[in-house]
Amino acid sequence: MKPNSGTLVINIMNGGKAEAYEGVYQCTARNERGAAISNNIVIRPSRSPLWTKEKLEPNQVREGDSLVLHCRPPVGLPPPIIFWMDNAFQRLPQSERVSQGLNGDLYFSNVQPEDTREDYICYARFNHTQTIQQKQPISVKVFSMDSLNDTIAANLSDTDIYGAKPVTERQPILLTPTGSTSTKVELRGNVLLLECIAAGLPTPVIRWIKEGGELPVNRTFFENFKKTLKIIDVSEADSGNYKCIARNMLGSVHHVISVTVKAAPYWITAPRNLVLSPGEDGTLICRANGNPKPNISWFANGVPIAIAPEDPSRKVDGDTIIFSHVQERSSAVYQCNASNEYGYLLANAFVNVLAEPPRVLTPANKLYQVIADSPALLDCAYFGSPKPEIEWFKGVKGSILRGNEYVFHDNGTLEIPVAQKDSTGTYTCVARNELGKVQNEVRLEVKDPTMIIKQPEYKVIQRYGQVSFECIIKHDSTLLPTVIWLKDNDELPDDERFLVGKDNLTIVNVTDKDDGTYTCIVNTTLDSVSASAVLTVVAAPPTPAIIYARPNPPFDLELTGQLERSVELSWIPGDENNSPIKNFVIEYEDGLHEPGVWHYQTEVPGTQTTVQLKLSPYVNYSFRVIAVNEIGRSQPSEPSEQYLTKSANPDENPSNVQGIGSEPDNLVITWESLKGFQSNGPGLQYKVSWRQKDVDDEWTSVIVANVSKYIVSGTPTFVPYEIKVQALNDLGYAPEPSEVIGHSGEDLPMVAPGNVQVHVINSTLAKVHWDPVPLKTVRGHLQGYKVYYWKVQSLSRRSRRHVEKKILTFRGNKTFGMLPGLEPYSSYKLNVRVVNGKGEGPASPDKVFKTPEGVPSSPSFLKITNPTLDSLTLEWGSPTHPNGVLTSYILKFQPINNTHELGPLVEIRIPANESSLILKNLNYSTRYKFYFNAQTSVGSGSQITEEAVTIMDEAGILRPAVGAGKVQPLYPRIRNVTTAAAETYANISWEYEGPDHANFYVEYGVAGSKEDWKKEIVNGSRSFFVLKGLTPGTAYKVRVGAEGLSGFRSSEDVFETGPAMASRQIDIATQGWFIGLMCAVALLILILLIVCFIRRNKGGKYPVKEKEDAHADPEIQPMKEDDGTFGEYSDAEDHKPLKKGSRTPSDRTVKKEDSDDSLVDYGEGVNGQFNEDGSFIGQYSGKKEKEPAEGNESSEAPSPVNAMNSFV
Repeated sequence: MKPNSGTLVINIMNGGKAEAYEGVYQCTARNERGAAISNNIVIRPSRSPLWTKEKLEPNQVREGDSLVLHCRPPVGLPPPIIFWMDNAFQRLPQSERVSQGLNGDLYFSNVQPEDTREDYICYARFNHTQTIQQKQPISVKVFSMDSLNDTIAANLSDTDIYGAKPVTERQPILLTPTGSTSTKVELRGNVLLLECIAAGLPTPVIRWIKEGGELPVNRTFFENFKKTLKIIDVSEADSGNYKCIARNMLGSVHHVISVTVKAAPYWITAPRNLVLSPGEDGTLICRANGNPKPNISWFANGVPIAIAPEDPSRKVDGDTIIFSHVQERSSAVYQCNASNEYGYLLANAFVNVLAEPPRVLTPANKLYQVIADSPALLDCAYFGSPKPEIEWFKGVKGSILRGNEYVFHDNGTLEIPVAQKDSTGTYTCVARNELGKVQNEVRLEVKDPTMIIKQPEYKVIQRYGQVSFECIIKHDSTLLPTVIWLKDNDELPDDERFLVGKDNLTIVNVTDKDDGTYTCIVNTTLDSVSASAVLTVVAAPPTPAIIYARPNPPFDLELTGQLERSVELSWIPGDENNSPIKNFVIEYEDGLHEPGVWHYQTEVPGTQTTVQLKLSPYVNYSFRVIAVNEIGRSQPSEPSEQYLTKSANPDENPSNVQGIGSEPDNLVITWESLKGFQSNGPGLQYKVSWRQKDVDDEWTSVIVANVSKYIVSGTPTFVPYEIKVQALNDLGYAPEPSEVIGHSGEDLPMVAPGNVQVHVINSTLAKVHWDPVPLKTVRGHLQGYKVYYWKVQSLSRRSRRHVEKKILTFRGNKTFGMLPGLEPYSSYKLNVRVVNGKGEGPASPDKVFKTPEGVPSSPSFLKITNPTLDSLTLEWGSPTHPNGVLTSYILKFQPINNTHELGPLVEIRIPANESSLILKNLNYSTRYKFYFNAQTSVGSGSQITEEAVTIMDEAGILRPAVGAGKVQPLYPRIRNVTTAAAETYANISWEYEGPDHANFYVEYGVAGSKEDWKKEIVNGSRSFFVLKGLTPGTAYKVRVGAEGLSGFRSSEDVFETGPAMASRQIDIATQGWFIGLMCAVALLILILLIVCFIRRNKGGKYPVKEKEDAHADPEIQPMKEDDGTFGEYSDAEDHKPLKKGSRTPSDRTVKKEDSDDSLVDYGEGVNGQFNEDGSFIGQYSGKKEKEPAEGNESSEAPSPVNAMNSFV
């Protein structure tokens, strides 16, 4: 035994045999309060026995047959790792045809001549004793059919019929397992391995299915070329029948493995320490599960409770011990044992009966400082038995603190969710129980928040210029701020060009590398704020200068001084190319783990050509060097020679260890696995350990493969756990890892917020209050509260409608929230729910509230009809949203003279039940403007306006049109006349406001000319028209009018057609080379005709016509009548449809030959229309016949077809 420790040390280094200490050990710790016992610790010595000697006969097999080479390793402790190698210690290659089974045997689905060898050797590695045992080599000789036929032929005469049968294909049979069915039992949480290896020719393919279910996602893996099915972390749900199917082209065979998952005991609720005061009651609960169901047995101070000293306050009820009216002598350590045939669990729980007056553990007069509008947490850590009650007071003689503005935590902490400046002061915590009371004072100071009142702004600066960013702050006078500047979220470069002032950052002599995002961060001891701006560096005006370039890559890399953890690298720099090398970047490649991937190693100044590099174990290093100057980086150098470092224990443990439950009864432990080179050696694994926080539990540990997740099941809901993950490999463990705190899974909250109150602020805004739920009922991380609210009905219309619930979420432990966007004069309901990471809790009872009246919306319409010489009739519709009870309508109107000046304003109040009004005693032939709105008791709503004209008297020039029943308002009118002109045509579009079915016309003429306007009638009531036949390069005036409405025209618009474009097509008919080519072709044709004529006259048959018809020469094909092109040639661009929204070219010309679907063709289509910029919108119903081309307007290079047309 170690002194002052419970550790038992067994040392056999100085003699003695390990077998002498084999057995089961248990530790007992005892004092006057009781005795605790440990789990059973089994000690067994490792064994690595030798292979039994056996005579191995050579294996002689025929090509295509199956073969099994048995390993039969000696039984060791722990079991050995099996692998097959040859005499040169090289692993034997494995494939779908040749593979090693789980029992270590080597299986051949079919043998091939290349399988012949005499050194099939099975090795058994015993890791614990670090020994490897070797089986005697096995010889295999494969007879091929060709060699067998040659042997037979040599011993038979020529007349004999001989020949071995060729290699025959065979349907699959199973080498392992045998039969059609088998069974497998595995324990919960273990890895399930099922194997099927088949023989056959061709080599069978293995497929796995689960009868009546699916293979578990994310836990199923296939190994050994799909011959092994691996399911990790198995549970009872994985029990069932698993079928493997081996198939080739000749047939298939299958085997069904019936899997039963048993389970060693695992905790549902482990007993926890209990602190009671004399006379109190309590319980110890010990609940475990397993398959089969575990037996629960209790011990007191290590003695079975049945024979332990009797305690009248104790009663055992199965998995529960009930304590009633305990006394101080009832203190003891109780053990719960849950066991079945596959294992057992043992847990100690200390029942401590204490009578202690209260004690406050928080230091007196502790100062807390917070920023205004943020939470303040004032601690009052306490201890006592019975558990003390905690009360808080503000000030020396203040009253007890209560109300929604405070949160009282079970650990004694007082939380002020939103601390204000008036929250500053002294707070007193009082802890009392029946044995006494104690108090403690703490102080709270609330500071003003830090703000950046002038933030840095986006800047664009020329290279070699100077730029400055401002960062002016405001802060609490008692806090000392520090200002830090960052570039691209990293420290500023160590460069004297960067000048940091009190309120600014200045960069002088700016270079391209200064381009980036600059952030000003202001920190105090209580808060932090930041602001960012982007700097863009542009090129300075060009000046004659030396040509600078990136450096050439370094060369002649050499490794010297190779050690286990370091090596020296040297190189020769390449040419600087007129820009000095600033630094060298060294990169490395790990050929063992990530071949072809280069990683950053380090960098050195440009004056240095050697560097001492730190290395990691178990990495096959190659290095390369990159030179960097002001211009940029060079190409990488050629890689250095490789250097393989030795293996070692891992130097580090996994990072980002977290524990977050995915279900209410589990804990999912995750981590970021080590990279390949971080493993420091082969066989990387992880030791995952956990224990419940604030409970004296022992660490529970498992060792898992190179994965990044482990799930602990059977945990209590949302309790904290201490977690650590340690890396290990074949050489040993990494350093002891640090602990992190995680939580088991969350469950839905249990209770709804209470005391929900609604305060209606105005007709569209309400404030809702609620009491926070106790944190212990949240059963998870408190996310906040959700308020569901919906409109029940409008109080003005008394009509219900479809209920559309709205949701507002308030983050954190808030107890109030604002409901905006409500409809006035309506009845609403709402309820509140608490939210955690799992979801929402139950809803509070529905709360009904009503919004007051508001101002109405504008009347739905205002029409003016039936004009006479002195009267107009007004009709209107009630507001769409009255937002209350309408009290009246307000009508205001005033005349407008010919210069658009407004006359005196007249106001009339109209009862709310009216919907029309006849205005009399108006002036004839006068335009009036009307303003109309509705009113509720709250006020007037928005108004609607309209204009109308009384008719002229009978002596006037104009009379109302026959049948006119409506007033001629200010509209109709035509406005926004726009043009889009090309060389010979223009697209005219406009906007029309007025009666439907107006017939439009377009008038145009040459600008500045006294000629009469030319008039074009617009077909239908479209709002666009295409003017054709215009003169290029001419200014035109245009206006739009409506038929039957005298004087009703738009304002004039002036546009200019595009200039006539000179054709850039070259007439190749005048080119000498083309004339020569055509003459040569004509001469060849003439010669050919003469030869044909001569041969025909000599009697020879020469069907020139038939051959010409069959093999038409594209050079002499006739022109098509429709498009004038040769042969089958067609321009792929000829039939492309006009894209929607296409624009005219930049020179404002449109080429007809560019597309069959030009704007000219569809300018007068039935459904087409132009928008304001003259572009075509909508769809066209059909194509017009193309108009003849008005000259060659192409500006592109001539095509062969155009050239031929010119020649002809």
